[in-house]
Amino acid sequence: MPLVNTSSQYGSLTKAFHWLTALLILTALPLGFLAHNAPFTDGAEVAHKAWLFSLHKTVGVAAIFTALLRIFWSLGQTRPGLLNSRHQIEATAAHTVHWLLYGSMVLVPLTGWIHHAATTGFAPILWPFGQSLPFVPKSETLAETTSTLHLLFMLTLAGSILAHVAGALKHLVIDRDQTLQRMLPMRNSAPTPEDERSSPAPLLAALAIWGLVLVVGTSAGVFSTSAQNHSEDGHSQAPLATTSAPSNWQVQEGTLTISVHQFGSDVEGRFAEWSSAIVFDEVAVGGKHGTVKTQVAISSLALGSVTEQALEADFLDSAVHSTATFQADILASDVGYLANGALTLKGVTVPLSLPFTLAIEDNTATMSGETILDRRDFGIGTSMADESSLAFSVKVIVSLTASRAP
Repeated sequence: MPLVNTSSQYGSLTKAFHWLTALLILTALPLGFLAHNAPFTDGAEVAHKAWLFSLHKTVGVAAIFTALLRIFWSLGQTRPGLLNSRHQIEATAAHTVHWLLYGSMVLVPLTGWIHHAATTGFAPILWPFGQSLPFVPKSETLAETTSTLHLLFMLTLAGSILAHVAGALKHLVIDRDQTLQRMLPMRNSAPTPEDERSSPAPLLAALAIWGLVLVVGTSAGVFSTSAQNHSEDGHSQAPLATTSAPSNWQVQEGTLTISVHQFGSDVEGRFAEWSSAIVFDEVAVGGKHGTVKTQVAISSLALGSVTEQALEADFLDSAVHSTATFQADILASDVGYLANGALTLKGVTVPLSLPFTLAIEDNTATMSGETILDRRDFGIGTSMADESSLAFSVKVIVSLTASRAP
C-alpha cells in the first residue's frame, strides 16, 4: 500500500490519520458526556468526576494535535476524486461535510482548551507541560464564552459525524461502490473516480452553517450570562453583605480570596458578598486596638470550575450554612497587627488569628493580611482524606480600603 495518496486511492498515512482522529473524537465525546453528567455530592464523586474530565481534556488535546497533523499532511496530498461526482448536489454536500469535519475537529478541542486555561481548578490535563496557554488570561467571561462555543461546535461536529457516517453507509448499501472500502486499512483497490470540478461552494456552505449555529445559539440566549458582583479580574469592588455590629470605619472596597491545592493545581477563588464592622483606634487600650466582625455570604463564592461542587453538602454546604463569621480583637504584633478571635464556618467555631499590615493616611486605612485554615477542622471535604486530591490547607487572603466614619 503506498504511503501517499493517488488520484484514485488514499495512502496509508492518510488512512492512519483518519482512523486515529476518529478514535480520539469518538472517545472524547462520550467521556465529556459522562463527566458532565457525573454526580458530585461528596468527595469521592468529585474525584471521579474530575478524573473523567481529565481524561476528556487529555484526549481532546491529543485530538487537536492529530487533527492539525492530518490537515497539514492533506494540504500536500492529492485528493482522490469522488466516485459519484456526477450527482452534483450529493458531491457538494459531501465536500461541505468534510469542511465541517475539518473545522470542527480543530474548533471543538481548541475552545475546550481555551476554556480550561481561562478558568481555574478541577481536572487538569494529564501531561507535564502545564495547564495554561499563551495569551489566554484567567477570565470568567472568556471561560463562559469558550465553554458555550465548545458546546455549539461540539453539536456541529456530532452532526457532521452523523452525516459523514450516513453518507458512507449510503455508498456501501445503496450505491454499492468502493467509497467506504478505499478508506479501510489494507485495501489496495483503486476504483477510477469521476471527473469533477473544483468549487468554493462547499467551503462557503460550511462557513454559512457555522454562522447559522452561532446565530441560533445567540438567539437562544446561550451566550447570556447572569449579572456578576465582581469586576473582570474576578474581585469584588465592594462588600455587599451587611452586619449590624458597631463600626467606626466604613469599608469602601476590598477582596476576600481563598487558595486551595486540588488535583495537583492551585485554585483561587473569591467571595463577592461580605462585610466587615471595624472598631479601631490607633492608640491601644490595654494592648487592644479594637474589634472586627466579618460576615461572609458563602453562596457568593466563585472558585473557578469547581464553584458548584464547593457549595455542596460535603464541602461548604451553603444551603444549610449560608454565612461564615469571623469575630476578633485587634491587637498589636511584631509585624503589624493581629486579628485574634474565632471563625464560625459550616456550624463549627475554631480559633483563628489573622496577621495583617495597616497603613493609615488622613482618614483612609489600607490593610492586607493572610492566614491558613485546615479544612478538616470545619468538616469540609471529609470524604477526601487524601491530600493528592484536595490539600488540607486553605489560604485566606483579605485586603480592603476603609474610611474613618465622621
